[in-house]
Amino acid sequence: MEGFRYLEGVATLRLSEAACTGCGMCAQVCPHGVFAVAGKARILDGDACMECGACARNCPAEAITVSPGVGCAAAILNGWLYGSKPSCGCS
Repeated sequence: MEGFRYLEGVATLRLSEAACTGCGMCAQVCPHGVFAVAGKARILDGDACMECGACARNCPAEAITVSPGVGCAAAILNGWLYGSKPSCGCS
C-alpha cells in the first residue's frame, strides 16, 4: 500500500476530538495509517484516507464520520498503476 495517495484535500474524513475517547480502534483498523492515538486520536494524513469507512464503523464513540464510496478508489489505483497523479476521469 506504500505510495497510495488520495486526491489532495477532498477526503470526507472528519474526527471530533471532543467526542473521541482515545480507545485506538481507528488506528487499529485503518489500512493506511491515517490516525495516531496519544490520549485522543488525531488525523495524521487525511489525504491518505481511501474512505473505506472502517474507522467510523469501529468507533464506539461515533467520533469519526466519513462518506464511504465518495472517494474514487479508481483514482488511487490508476495513479499507482500508471505512475501518475491520481485521476478517475470524472472531473
